[in-house]
Amino acid sequence: MSASASTANLQTVSVALSERSYEIHIQPGCLANLASIIEPWNVRFGQGKTSRTGVIVSDSNVRSHAETARQSLVAAGWRIELIELPPGEPTKNLAVISSIYDRLVDLPADRRTVVFAVGGGVIGDAAGFAAASYNRGMPFIQCPTTLLSDVDSSVGGKVGVNHPKAKNLIGAFHQPLGVVIDTEVLRTLPDREYRAGLAEVVKYGVILDAEFFSWLEDNQAALNTRDPQALLWAITRSCRLKADVVEHDEYERTGLRAVLNYGHTFGHAFEALAGYGELLHGEGVSIGMVYASRLAVALGRIPEAMTQRQVALLSGLGLPTVLPARCQWPTEEILGRMRLDKKSEAGLLRFVLPTRMGHVELVDGVDEALVRRVLES
Repeated sequence: MSASASTANLQTVSVALSERSYEIHIQPGCLANLASIIEPWNVRFGQGKTSRTGVIVSDSNVRSHAETARQSLVAAGWRIELIELPPGEPTKNLAVISSIYDRLVDLPADRRTVVFAVGGGVIGDAAGFAAASYNRGMPFIQCPTTLLSDVDSSVGGKVGVNHPKAKNLIGAFHQPLGVVIDTEVLRTLPDREYRAGLAEVVKYGVILDAEFFSWLEDNQAALNTRDPQALLWAITRSCRLKADVVEHDEYERTGLRAVLNYGHTFGHAFEALAGYGELLHGEGVSIGMVYASRLAVALGRIPEAMTQRQVALLSGLGLPTVLPARCQWPTEEILGRMRLDKKSEAGLLRFVLPTRMGHVELVDGVDEALVRRVLES
């Protein structure tokens, strides 16, 4: 492959976190070149001494992509173990993590064995949590295969599993050595999964970039047909926006990183009540953003027109904006799940709410009676 061909349509986003800094490599077809892309990351981590032992954690839905990654690594002299997990949100539990530990013991793995997460957000979270906790920390590399994991869960170092009563309640911060995003793998992504990922893309426009939101409005047709150039830009811009936040609040201590959870207080509650997997994460976030926006309207923070813009864009991208008939629960049950949200303090609800397009704030002390009215409207 020529140098010009090897860099065709290449985009990179740097995440500056001092000694934990890393690069997001975004390019169509790059998974087949995984070994060469990660070599400098591996050298840097090993301070000149490179590991050649790794574990690919994946699931049966993306077996072909895991095999592409494996072949690239093996051809470069890596010894690779493949761990295939069941697909879907229920995989994010401690019993599955324990099974990963068993395989790492059998390898045996050490602190320089590299864990490769090849899959969607579930695989990235589970593999990342195993890497964070086994031997008190192993290097890992994110190779996301869904749009949602491209723009959200693969960036920022949040890893973890679900508790039966709340999503992502058990976890850690563990930054990857790097992220490799092959945009071509999105061609095989089921339509529902693809559209769920677009919800997180829309979120970035609402919370951080009004111009990007307008670009999304203007490019709905291209996004709906998975136009390669539109996707490359949407992913690159989303990753840059998330990286900007992570750089300033890596461990979610200042409150800045909480803006990334716009729509998630509602959305996570809906996901948990539906039983993980019944509502896709992006679908819950899409509906949750609409509820959060309506709450902001009720508080007099934004005009109704801003909610309508979100509804129009989300609907135009094929995303739900209301709870389906099968997902109707008593308001008190929803509120109970929302009190378990990580942003809550002493059981009191806190919400990420917009003040204008491209800007949101973390709001304390919202009257539950008002939240109840929004849920029941």
